Amino acid sequence: MSEKPARLIEPPTGYADWLSELKTRIHTAQQRATLAVNRELVLLYWQIGRDILTRQAEQGWGAKVIERLAEDLRLAFPDMKGFSPRNLKYMRAFAEAWPDEEFVQAVLAQLPWYHQLALLDKLPGPETRRWYAAKAIEHNWSRNILVMQIETRLLERSGKAVSNFPATLPKPQSDLARESLKDPYRFDFLGLTDEAQEREIEAALVKHVTEFLLELGAGFAFVGRQVLLDVGGDEFFIDLLFYHLKLRCYVVIELKGGKFKPEHLGQLGFYMTAVDRQIKHEQDNPTIGLLLCKSKNKVVAEYALGDKSQPMGIAEYKMLESLPAELQTSLPSIEQIERELTGDQEA
Repeated sequence: MSEKPARLIEPPTGYADWLSELKTRIHTAQQRATLAVNRELVLLYWQIGRDILTRQAEQGWGAKVIERLAEDLRLAFPDMKGFSPRNLKYMRAFAEAWPDEEFVQAVLAQLPWYHQLALLDKLPGPETRRWYAAKAIEHNWSRNILVMQIETRLLERSGKAVSNFPATLPKPQSDLARESLKDPYRFDFLGLTDEAQEREIEAALVKHVTEFLLELGAGFAFVGRQVLLDVGGDEFFIDLLFYHLKLRCYVVIELKGGKFKPEHLGQLGFYMTAVDRQIKHEQDNPTIGLLLCKSKNKVVAEYALGDKSQPMGIAEYKMLESLPAELQTSLPSIEQIERELTGDQEA
């Protein structure tokens, strides 16, 4: 017969808090152990790659030595993966791309090996690799997220929105606000199949809010869609409202179909004023506005922002650039998106 489970006592006062603390400490220790193992592995791979480079350069060893080394290491460490000819060639490329051992140990070793391969495969030079490596460490990106950010050219888009932040915000807030906006924003994640009905399409923005937050970037927290503002008894609705945790302010986002027009900023500024007076707390910084449009004339946008005292940015959005013809009809038009944002339920 199996033993009966021990009768557990009722937890004493303070036990729950202590247990929670222990769980946190255990998780932290596990994470540290994993990071320590990863650092050692990345440094080992770099050292193997450096040795291969050195011996090939100084002793004239040919490429075939990698296949021989792979076989000998496999026999010596049968339970250890990672010593295939292909991976050994990556180790050599890794050491060649990053000759500074101190940088590898202090910075790159914070990223798993497969992140390193993505940096090598997807990027052409050390400066862009350093930038994406730093962002991956800062935001704790998975490899898939890192690859997505590289393929959507995050570096080229960051800080490129037309804005008046230098004139309306103090440093360093103005710099952080500028770097927090992109141009253009990619809305590829709104792609749907041709079986999708209009109501499904209208729900796409809400369904994909996680992807939208990822595209907006680190620091954005979703507050609400079609946020009601009562101004003098009249009702107004903000398309999208966010809060930026680093900037410590609300961010009003208005979506416009078609080309940017200067009058769009009047509506955006009105919503920002209402948020500052009705929603913003005393400790919050002034609200920031972001106008997303299908296209813009950069000079017109700069002129339109020239006399605005509220911090605003203007950026374009891009839908899927290439999609099979049979799927293109399922993409939401800007009219459909705006109808979702304004709560229009008509077919």
